[in-house]
Amino acid sequence: MSEEQSVRQDEENTPRASGGVSIGAMTGGAVAAGPGARAEDRSQRAGAPDPLPDVNGPAVPAPANGGVSIGVMAGGAVAAGKDATAVDASVRLGASGRELLAAIDELRGHLPMFTRVEGNGVAEVEQELAAVGTALEQTGTAPRTRLERLRDLLRSSTTVVSGLASALAVVQAIEQFLH
Repeated sequence: MSEEQSVRQDEENTPRASGGVSIGAMTGGAVAAGPGARAEDRSQRAGAPDPLPDVNGPAVPAPANGGVSIGVMAGGAVAAGKDATAVDASVRLGASGRELLAAIDELRGHLPMFTRVEGNGVAEVEQELAAVGTALEQTGTAPRTRLERLRDLLRSSTTVVSGLASALAVVQAIEQFLH
């Protein structure tokens, strides 16, 4: 083996320093750095995105040797190192989804005031509120037909809860969410 070939082989076997990843603001997604690292974004977002965080200030320097540095992180997943894995599987609601969940929670808090009697609609409203709330929390959205059914139940004079201000708030929040 010649001296030149020997030097080349040594260079190939010598670990090389690599640059890192520098992110000013991260609000979601996934980042992985390092040999064999993987990043996967499975997140679900509904509605308009939240405003970006304020990142005024000095730039975030890129770390050496494949690391990750982040100035402001409000969501997502990060992994650094050999064979590292970052998976963002979060569910985040936009403003209209958060408003709908808040309105649902408020109305659910008022339901214990009513007796469940056949035909007064309380049990139906309770069931629909639970289904819509769970869907929003788990997936970031709810089936349109379910939202419309809840809206129609709360608008109907056949349910004793339809006269509550919190029921009207849910109706209005559903309208905002659907548009």
